[in-house]
Amino acid sequence: MLTILHASDLQFGKPFRPRAGEAFRNLAFDVMPHLIVVSGDLTQRAKPREFKAAWDFLQRLPTVPLVVTPGNHDVPLYRIWERAVTPFWRWRHHIPRDVDSVVRVAGSMIVGLNSASPYRAIVNGRIQRHQLTFARKAFDETPPGGPRVLVVHHHFVSPPDGEGGAPLPGGRKILQKIEDMQVDVVLSGHIHQTFIASSRDVIPGDRAGVPLIHTGTTTSRRGRGPEHRKNSCNIVKVLEDTIEVTPHFFESRGSAFEPGEMVSVPRPGTPMKTAYPGTFPQED
Repeated sequence: MLTILHASDLQFGKPFRPRAGEAFRNLAFDVMPHLIVVSGDLTQRAKPREFKAAWDFLQRLPTVPLVVTPGNHDVPLYRIWERAVTPFWRWRHHIPRDVDSVVRVAGSMIVGLNSASPYRAIVNGRIQRHQLTFARKAFDETPPGGPRVLVVHHHFVSPPDGEGGAPLPGGRKILQKIEDMQVDVVLSGHIHQTFIASSRDVIPGDRAGVPLIHTGTTTSRRGRGPEHRKNSCNIVKVLEDTIEVTPHFFESRGSAFEPGEMVSVPRPGTPMKTAYPGTFPQED
């Protein structure tokens, strides 16, 4: 079994909610996962002090392997010259992780791809051919039966309410390649909502597709849709035949991340018995 604590969209800067940050840290020590994933948007405006605060925060989490990927907020928006010439300079200076990365954990292979695209998009992103080649080479080294996890910031499928903007361009072809790599699960953020989709939402098939698991914003005030005034993260457990996802929610006046209803989905390639659940049930 592989247990992942999945956070996203920390957005250090004006939107950051310190109480949510402390609650997430407490949850991390309670769970003690094999791996912590933060799928992009560590900062709000890619400023040095925001990157420093974000990394200081991540250093206070349990000392387990950490996968972080850039999001569109992690490149300059208004500093046009910097965006055009050295968009990831501040990331590389303050975050000691490559923008495309590989982490091996107890027989599992986790690949993080940078979907931020400062030259071609403001909010949306892109995944390039060379990044897919990078991912394939890493996944080809996975031990037999070992979980294969892909982390990107942007989404391949829109949430049920249609918020969050357009999915990644070329998503169908990319998802087909992800299926060919035998990826078990994709972890994403960006849309500030928690929901599960599947590559079967885009690519037809009679066997279970790749689960696309999204979490909302873990520590900012910018939750959307049903997560307005909420923060969220997921505990993801990759088991032999299934993947269990337990969303955790932090209310604006709360003191801790509280678990929602656990959802179990089949690992890719197994016979499909039920549809994917979409948004998680949430109490008012």
